[in-house]
Amino acid sequence: LDDDDRWPWLDAIGAWAHGRAGLGGVVSSSALKRVYRDRLRDGAPDALFLHLTGDRALIEERMADRKGHFMPTALLDSQFS
Repeated sequence: LDDDDRWPWLDAIGAWAHGRAGLGGVVSSSALKRVYRDRLRDGAPDALFLHLTGDRALIEERMADRKGHFMPTALLDSQFS
């Protein structure tokens, strides 16, 4: 996927959050690029972003515990590069 693939999704999430302003809610997204977070803020200016961290061993352990998830642990190294 590239940025052009992500814009409609980010816009939809921002619109969803905007429609629920004042009600609270949680959305999970990698949104690692600043431009992605800015795009989300276009729809939800009061959004807060949390950056979760963990070392490779912890993340691998948690991934291994997930059953039926689309992302296999074999792809973990690509997320740390």
